[in-house]
Amino acid sequence: MSRPFKIPQSVLVVIHTPALEVLLINRADATEFWQSVTGAKDREDETFAQTARREVMEETGIDVATGKLTDWNLENVYDIYPRWLHRYGPGVTRNTEHVFGLCVPAQTPVTLNPREHTAWQWLPWRQAADRCFSPSNAEAILMLPEFIS
Repeated sequence: MSRPFKIPQSVLVVIHTPALEVLLINRADATEFWQSVTGAKDREDETFAQTARREVMEETGIDVATGKLTDWNLENVYDIYPRWLHRYGPGVTRNTEHVFGLCVPAQTPVTLNPREHTAWQWLPWRQAADRCFSPSNAEAILMLPEFIS
C-alpha cells in the first residue's frame, strides 16, 4: 500500500522558553539538519493550529497546553528541497509554511520520535538561528523577540 502524497501546506513551530532558549531537533533522514518542529497537514481541512499541536506532540512529546502557542500570522512559501520532492504529488514543487511560536517553561522534557529525529538541544535564540539548515527557520528564530509579550 503506497503512502498518500504530502499536502504542500505545513507549519513551523519555534519552541522557546521565556529566556529565549530555542529547542532544535536533528532530522533522522539528514545528518546535521537541525530545525524547529515542522510538519505538513494530514488533511486539507486540518487547521494550521491543529497541525501545530499535533506535530509538536508527535515530534517532541510536548503538549502545547504546557505552554502558550501563538500564531505569528506569517507564511513562508519556498521551493521544496529536491531530496523530498518524491513525497509530493506530480508537479508540486512549492510549499506554504505557517509560523507559530510555543513558549514553554525552562527544562520542559523532550521525548523525540526516533523515526523523525535523533537528538535535541536548547540554544540561545541567536545560536539556534545560526544552527538551522533552513533559511526560513533561521529567519523565524531571529524574529522571536518581536513576538514575546
